[in-house]
Amino acid sequence: MTDQNWNLLLRDQLAWHWTRQLRARLDGLTDDEYVWEPAPGRWSVRPRGTGVAPVRAGSGAMTIDFAMPQPDPPPFTTIAWRLGHVIVGVLAVRNAAHFGRAPTDYQSFEYAPTAAAALAQLDAEYATWLAGVESLGEAGLARPCGQAEGPYAERPLAALVLHINRELIHHLAEVCLLRDLYLHTDRQTRREAS
Repeated sequence: MTDQNWNLLLRDQLAWHWTRQLRARLDGLTDDEYVWEPAPGRWSVRPRGTGVAPVRAGSGAMTIDFAMPQPDPPPFTTIAWRLGHVIVGVLAVRNAAHFGRAPTDYQSFEYAPTAAAALAQLDAEYATWLAGVESLGEAGLARPCGQAEGPYAERPLAALVLHINRELIHHLAEVCLLRDLYLHTDRQTRREAS
């Protein structure tokens, strides 16, 4: 087992899912799907000044709804919200902390107003993450995460990579499920829900 390339295995886990199961399922995402609100009390990415949550974060024309602490139960979230969370909270913040991306956070990020723009952001952050993980090599995976990961600072970067893999697989599978739900919900019901 000592000849195993753990860096390659960790990258392959995510890249296999991305190329064989996920990314093609996101192609053709429409703006209607992106902001579709299938349940009451939902959080989304919205034009500035129209948010429904206690906190509306973002630096551009769009803001993302959220609250700290998160309500119990947490609100249902749209595809736009879930993509915003993955792009910013899962990838961009980590890319900034570990791989040289310009610093960002939920407050300073410019959220996408359209599905196409959000997918372009997702693709860019994913590519940065995957290249960053590759740049770690084997030795870098054993290095501590550092202060950027708060209480997990002493954990190895390999643990962070595994966590990000889980987060991406989990949240982007939810996006695919919402696309399926949208497709199989008749137009009248979609209009009534929104």
